[in-house]
Amino acid sequence: MGSKADEEIKKALDNKDPGLAASITKKYLEDINNIPLNIAVTGESGSGKSTFVNAFRGIDNRDETAAPTGVVETTIEPESYPHPRYPNVILWDLPGVGTTKFPADQYPKRFGFERFDFFIIVSADRFTENDAKLAQEIENMGKKFYFIRPKIDHNLRDAERSQREYDEGETLQEIRENCIQGLVDQDVKSPQVFLVSLFDLHKYDFPIFLDAIERDMPSHKRDVLILALPNICRSNIHKKKEVFSSRIKYCALLSAGVAAVPIPGLSIAVDVGILVSAVTTYVYGFGLDKKSLEKLSSDTKTPLADLKQVMKCDISGKDVTEELVVKMLASFSAAVTLLAVEEGSRFIPIVGSLLAASISFIIIYTFLSDNLDCLSVDAENVLKAALGI
Repeated sequence: MGSKADEEIKKALDNKDPGLAASITKKYLEDINNIPLNIAVTGESGSGKSTFVNAFRGIDNRDETAAPTGVVETTIEPESYPHPRYPNVILWDLPGVGTTKFPADQYPKRFGFERFDFFIIVSADRFTENDAKLAQEIENMGKKFYFIRPKIDHNLRDAERSQREYDEGETLQEIRENCIQGLVDQDVKSPQVFLVSLFDLHKYDFPIFLDAIERDMPSHKRDVLILALPNICRSNIHKKKEVFSSRIKYCALLSAGVAAVPIPGLSIAVDVGILVSAVTTYVYGFGLDKKSLEKLSSDTKTPLADLKQVMKCDISGKDVTEELVVKMLASFSAAVTLLAVEEGSRFIPIVGSLLAASISFIIIYTFLSDNLDCLSVDAENVLKAALGI
């Protein structure tokens, strides 16, 4: 998708038509930002489906936008829960499978499984015959599914109290093997089982689970998934940075070419709104906005001051406004010389000779790249301060 857009943009620039290049760029960015991803979360009633939906979206169970949780089945019809930052990513909380209302053999047709990209089958204890039947139906459709065993922290505490020679690693492996064998005995082929704690996502198998679903995603949806994943390990931060970085050249081209007007005091012309949008996306994507930092502080019992202390980027923990971006640009552009133009074509392969000589384009590109680098470092430092990883 990107390579085709690159060819069209380059052709427009070679034809001295920057307006067409900007138009193609704008449509490309709109398209990749609106690729739909529908994730089904299912399982038997009371298994913890709603809590999984909330955890994946980075939402507290008490949040007003959270999926309702309870000790009994609270879901009667499929409920959609868009990601708070990426509304094109929707988690669907499905009613419990295997109840009298929703027998397993009627479940896939009843809820239109064709629309979902992949399935999460949640069980609070051992996976049942209904779970196995559901997996077989999903497999027959050629879709991916994953078994999630939440509340593993409770299981480990129980095991520690009851075992004379307790070993966490051995206990986890025993539980995992029992789950897998139980599913294999019910004719589920090569089941993928992940043991997780939905209140400590960085522990146990949740990072491995995220790697698995990312690996199985088709390429055009992989970036969508990566950006929506919770920041629970360094690898997630690195992957998000790669996705953001791959889009900088398009943001810079659009900002320098669409309705650009000179900014008083600057020697460049930019659409500041595009820059505000891009930088805001970085801040929220890395969990460095005020709300995310406060939640992380509360969840991990880490003083908010300790998190702020490790952040060095000017925009971490702040509202990204046009005034702030203009101020940062003014300071930044003063340090960038015309030599940047000569270097521009080296790291911006889609830009033809028309924009390769544009100081505005080079400054914007470098400005976004530098801020992305700075914010990603802050995100890693915050993760280390809060979780020790």
